This record gives sequence, C-alpha cells and structure tokens, in this order.
Amino acid sequence: MADSAKKEKAAKPAKTAKPSFWKGVKVEFKKISWPDRESVLKQSVAVVGISVVLGAVIAVLDFVMQYGVNFLKSL
Repeated sequence: MADSAKKEKAAKPAKTAKPSFWKGVKVEFKKISWPDRESVLKQSVAVVGISVVLGAVIAVLDFVMQYGVNFLKSL
C-alpha cells in the first residue's frame, strides 16, 4: 500500500506556478550577504599586494634563468 502511494506522488508533477526569470533573480539577490566596505578594502589590498609580490618573484626567477641560459650558451 505504501508503494502505490509513493508511485502516485511521483507520477503527479507539482502544480506550482513558474516564476519568471527576473523574479527568481530578485529572490536570489535577497539571499546574498554582501560584505561591508572595510572588508572589501582589506581583501582588495591583500590581492593587490600578493599580486605585486608574486610578480616580483616571477621577474627575479626570469632574470636568474635568463642569466643561466646565457651563461650556458657562452660555454
């Protein structure tokens, strides 16, 4: 008996009105927890700082490898 009840529920699609796309977007935007200005500023400074440091490390490695290749070519 329980099996037939499950089959009946599975066979019937839910009768809900389809919300429009923009209504769904509005609902989802209400769920977002936006960070405060101070948090965004700290994270932006961290990203820029790490990018600069990483760029400097890559530049140094590039110059060292270029020097090594030129040294090996001169042998």
